This record gives sequence, C-alpha cells and structure tokens, in this order.
Amino acid sequence: MNHIIQQISIMVVPILMAVTFHEVAHGWVAYKLGDNTAKDAGRLTLNPIKHLDLLGTIVFLVTRMIGWAKPVPVNPFNFKDPKKGMAWVAVAGPAMNILMAIGFALLLKLLLMLPISPRSTLLISILTPLALMFKVGIVINVGFAVFNIIPVPPLDGSRILEGLLPMEAAMKYARLERYGMLILVLLIFTRVVDYIIFPIINFITSLIMGFVM
Repeated sequence: MNHIIQQISIMVVPILMAVTFHEVAHGWVAYKLGDNTAKDAGRLTLNPIKHLDLLGTIVFLVTRMIGWAKPVPVNPFNFKDPKKGMAWVAVAGPAMNILMAIGFALLLKLLLMLPISPRSTLLISILTPLALMFKVGIVINVGFAVFNIIPVPPLDGSRILEGLLPMEAAMKYARLERYGMLILVLLIFTRVVDYIIFPIINFITSLIMGFVM
C-alpha cells in the first residue's frame, strides 16, 4: 500500500503540469490567432483544477503513460482561416508536452551531475524521489503528446487531420466526434493502445533520454 501511495505521489506533479501546460498552450495559440473563448472561460490559467478531467486523470494513474484533460473551448470561426487555425491550436498542446519532456530530461541530467557523496543519506533520500519524478515527467509528457496525436475525435490528432483534409471530407470526418470517447475507451480497454501507442512512447522517450543524457 505504501508503495502505491509513493508511486502516486511521484506522479501527481508531472501529471498536473502536463495537463495544465498542454491545455494552456491550446488556449494561448487560439488567443493569439484571434479567439478569446478560452480566455473568457478562464482557461488561460495555470490552475490545474480548471483543466483536469476525472476519467482522463484516472487513466493517467492506471496506465502511467496516457490520459486526457478537459478540452479548452475554441471557436474556430474567430480565426481568419478556421481549418488552419484549429490545426495550429491542436499542434500546440502536444508540442508543449514534448518541450516539457525535454525540460524534465535536462533537469534529470543536471541532478545526476551533482557531486553527491554516498554518505549523504539525507540528501540522497530527498534527491532520489526528485529524480524519479523527473523520469516520470518525461514519460508522462511524451505519453500525453503521442496519445493526443491519435486521429480520433476529440483528440488533437483529429483536429490536425481535419485541417489537412478537403472541406467536405473534413466535415464528414468531424461527425465521428459523437463516437470519439467510446472509441478511445475501447482502444484502451481492449489493449490496442498497449501494442501500438506504448512502443512509440517508449521509443521517443529513449530518444530524448539518449539525446540529453
């Protein structure tokens, strides 16, 4: 039981940061492109409570790699080019998570470079959980980015794909959104994600760790 509590406590900060900065990135890009919807809804905030989705957070804790947040409201008709605008907004979230994964990797590298004596038991007891947190931060952020790139509405990948498709095809594709959550749940609980998404997450995580370390 103590082990589970310890694991959850190490995951909490990286999850909150990944979710918060991901959604704020969406809202900020939308705001810069002329849409105030997220700002008016109070979603351009670093308060994680505003962005958490209960089921998505539980999935994060169970899988330790993937999950989702409460989508930031966006009105594409406020953009000069709605399709391209939505695509840029969609890209912003995963891009932010990859940047955060790199940031956690850099922090981990700096931590491992500290000249710590094996006799400094108190310092080691403090820095070891911190190092684990940084490692989790890398995996969580890569996982969040990769999972959100899946082209299943309402994930970011579907918005990006809609921006690339011809208008008629994009409108037909958008109709899948009513079934999106059901599709996601099926992908997760039938373990399709395990065999397709997790290897990609592990590969990108290894690349970042290898590049930085």
